[in-house]
Amino acid sequence: MLDLIKNDYEPAILEPEVQNYWHEKKVFKASEESEKTKFYCLSMFPYPSGRLHMGHVRNYTIGDVISRFKRLSGFNVMQPMGWDAFGLPAENAAIDNNVEPCKWTYDNIDYMRGQLKALGFSYDWDREFATCDPDYYKWEQWFFKKMYSKGLVYKEDAEVNWDPVDETVLANEQVIDGKGWRSGATIERRRIPQWYLKITDYADELLSGLRELDEWPESVKTMQRNWIGRSQGLLIEFSLSGGRENKLEVFTTRPDTLMGATYLAVAPDHPLAIQVAKENEEVNNFISENQDIPISQSQFDKMEKKGVSTGLLAIHPLTGSELPIWVANFVLMGYGTGAVMSVPAHDYRDWEFAKKYGLSIQQVVVPSRGTSNEVLSEAFVEKGILINSGPFDGLDFQSSFEAIERELKKNGKAKKKIQYRLRDWLISRQRYWGCPIPMIQLKSGDLVSEDDENLPVLLPTSKELESFSSGSLLDSDEFRNVSMRNGEIGKREKDTFDTFFESSWYFARFCSYDASNNILDQRARYWLPVDIYIGGIEHAVLHLLYARFFFKAMRDEGLVSGDEPFKKLLTQGMVCKETYFVDSDDGKIKYFRPEEVLIETDAKGKPVKASLKSSGVPVKIGPVEKMSKSKNNGVDPDALIKKYGADTVRLYTMFASPPEQSLEWSDSSLEGSFRFIKSLWKLVQKHLSVGELRGAIDVTTLAEEEEKIRRRVHQTISKVSDDFDRRLKFNTAIASVMELCNLLQKFEIK
Repeated sequence: MLDLIKNDYEPAILEPEVQNYWHEKKVFKASEESEKTKFYCLSMFPYPSGRLHMGHVRNYTIGDVISRFKRLSGFNVMQPMGWDAFGLPAENAAIDNNVEPCKWTYDNIDYMRGQLKALGFSYDWDREFATCDPDYYKWEQWFFKKMYSKGLVYKEDAEVNWDPVDETVLANEQVIDGKGWRSGATIERRRIPQWYLKITDYADELLSGLRELDEWPESVKTMQRNWIGRSQGLLIEFSLSGGRENKLEVFTTRPDTLMGATYLAVAPDHPLAIQVAKENEEVNNFISENQDIPISQSQFDKMEKKGVSTGLLAIHPLTGSELPIWVANFVLMGYGTGAVMSVPAHDYRDWEFAKKYGLSIQQVVVPSRGTSNEVLSEAFVEKGILINSGPFDGLDFQSSFEAIERELKKNGKAKKKIQYRLRDWLISRQRYWGCPIPMIQLKSGDLVSEDDENLPVLLPTSKELESFSSGSLLDSDEFRNVSMRNGEIGKREKDTFDTFFESSWYFARFCSYDASNNILDQRARYWLPVDIYIGGIEHAVLHLLYARFFFKAMRDEGLVSGDEPFKKLLTQGMVCKETYFVDSDDGKIKYFRPEEVLIETDAKGKPVKASLKSSGVPVKIGPVEKMSKSKNNGVDPDALIKKYGADTVRLYTMFASPPEQSLEWSDSSLEGSFRFIKSLWKLVQKHLSVGELRGAIDVTTLAEEEEKIRRRVHQTISKVSDDFDRRLKFNTAIASVMELCNLLQKFEIK
């Protein structure tokens, strides 16, 4: 290998030879048989879309840099790689290209594996697996059965977001402005049977556990806290006037505003609203019009608040006054009790609704230093001092909470309650390319799980793609009909798991990748938790929350030890680049790839003018945006490796910006990284040639200038070590090395 350094820097020759050596010698193979301290470095594994993009390259380079540093620092390092292989994109692509999803997926994996190897990443390739491997999903079916036996799984009918193009259920987060995030189709609301995991059973622990994650970004922990949404308040009972037997229960975290409640509102699908609709045509029409309320949070918050009076009155539990009951589109049956006490003076939503329909507004809270005669121009939503609240006037929030609670409890009208925004995890999808759910329905309607000896329940293959274009392959009698031990024919479940199910435990299987008799073995206790987990901020909530839930469920099954799966979390920024486009005659925008465009730059290398290479037609230079296929502004890693070598690509992605910030792509800066590596190469050659002539240096005889150089070397080593290990600021570490190299190049050896 040293002979290569004596030659000119030619990455096309050097890198394949070194990489082949690593592969043949299994240099990066991880072993539990080591006296060194273990270090598990994991980057979020990719979906095998067919080609790596620069976001992948940056993510995996960060992990590889950390792994190599830890290995050189004396740690026993494991860095695995696998594939998040199930999912709708592969199925749709397979249908479009008239090929099996299985073949499409594994062909993509083969290509992307080659790309990763060409980038020189130090993976233990023996641990590689894809989530569509039966040896992998057998064990998630097994674990699903365990959760089912412990009461963590249930099936029930539910109102869901249905994408009529992709023909599957979408989570609320996958609905954007009322349309499917992938297909763009208008989402429908349907009621169909669904499978759920009771993640809410772990809500308290998922929340409290965040306090122990002191090496996670605060922004991520805040997002998870908000998603779990723990709130403490009172469940208050309102009786109905007119001798009706019904009652309404509302949950509120602000019982201090109870004296300011001027109306109640219920969801369109609340039992009381449905009951009234039988006799009230206006209410019935309103319910019909609001059956498809969009429930993506952003759209829900922005929509116009609408409602209709039920004609019923509720009795205020403290004053005995009568409050009108409305059906309102801003109340959801899936949150709380499906009914709210509306306090317009102290809630923006209630204020907007009251103003629209001329409902009463009664202020009962003022700022701590405010006055009682202030006129509200908008809702005052902060906590303060009570006014217009009878015996509770002058009390602050906490005192009024306790006083009102005591008063309500005297009449049995309230009880303290803790509530969560978090909802149980809907895990079933109505498509073919996923892991079969190992459940059987008997003729009686009862549900039973598959026997262990029948696992894995294999996903059937298809010779004719039309048969699974709408998920119907799993509807076939050949797959669904199963003989039970008593001779009865049961019906297999035809839904498959949401792909989040696979990605929620893959980190653990890497530890016991070849275990054939167990989902995990003692090796998982050795390697877990993951010491550092690296991935995009877009996974800050759902993936990380689901993985934390899985880990705790596996712990309770005795499979792992500890409480959290990921000790340290690094969320890398996006890779961005200018966009180039023209406005088409049909009003649409047509984007062009960077290699199709001739770019003129200013003295600082900034693009100022662009035109098509093929025709010279002027092209607009758009804003710098995340690299994506839709904007055609991606950069091909293969082309860069071929031109500059993997080391240049890796160096640039680490030097251009801190890992947690976005990287704005610059071709000129990439060239600069290539020039630096070539100069470093020459510096190493010079050092080796001098070493051959002079031999080892006697540090006791160094001249003053040589001592300064030696001191600078050790200062750089100290700074780089700190930047790599504690600060994770690879850009400043590289800058320090560049400064040292400049100094060494200027030094004349005597």
